[in-house]
Amino acid sequence: MTPKRNLFVFDIETVPDLDAGRRLLDLPDAPEAEVDEALTAYHLEVTEGRNAFLRQPFWRVVAISYLQGTVERAEGAQAEAPGQVRYTLTRLASGGDAKSSERELIEGFFGYIEQASPRLVSYNGRSFDLPVLKYRAMLHGLSAPRFFDTSNKWENYTQRYADAWHTDLLEVLSDHGASARVRMDEVCRVLGLPGKLETAGEDVAALHAAGRIDAIRDYCETDVLNTYLVFLRWELLRGTTSPAAHEAAVAELVSYLEAERGERPHLGRFLDAWRGDGA
Repeated sequence: MTPKRNLFVFDIETVPDLDAGRRLLDLPDAPEAEVDEALTAYHLEVTEGRNAFLRQPFWRVVAISYLQGTVERAEGAQAEAPGQVRYTLTRLASGGDAKSSERELIEGFFGYIEQASPRLVSYNGRSFDLPVLKYRAMLHGLSAPRFFDTSNKWENYTQRYADAWHTDLLEVLSDHGASARVRMDEVCRVLGLPGKLETAGEDVAALHAAGRIDAIRDYCETDVLNTYLVFLRWELLRGTTSPAAHEAAVAELVSYLEAERGERPHLGRFLDAWRGDGA
């Protein structure tokens, strides 16, 4: 199969949707702390005490970060077997800006899929990121027909095993649940990649409350970098790309981070942590 030409590695950051919690729990005038506590208690109740983590509809998107690239046939020294590909980085960014609304962020995400029909790459995107994006798109009355096109039954974004359309690394690394689903930070540490730096997912709500949207966007971009690097190793393992092509993609990313670190210090910190791990 010819690989999809456009590559789109993505991640989202979210905070609890307390307005939805107020509507669900009939707490229209309750303060945020009370709603937050009640929403957690509700999820414990409906899961019979097993899980306090909010389900997908109750998260609000505050950042969407992505890496754009291309997928091309490898040639010369980078093609060690027929059909191998090489990955080329185009851009690492976050959607909109720090003042963008949730609707604008999600509209931009699905709008890019409508325009470019890229190959998606995520870590736990099928179980969390995409369900959140779909619920929130419905909340805002958005439409995304390209994403839901199933005219080809087996090759589309909603087909769980069509990784040429969406490679969810958590899914493929666990053989779709046959083995343990391992957190991305754990995988990164094993592979000598930076993983989480000074910020983690549980810090996002506090950063958002403090109005530090740029810090959330920076953190989300480093998660995208980790995802891309794990993806490159996965493609090397599968033989989809050659060792030479893999090394070229990594070298290109290093050069990109070096060039951007002056204007975007979080990328320099990521690169420094990567080099410090001996990767």
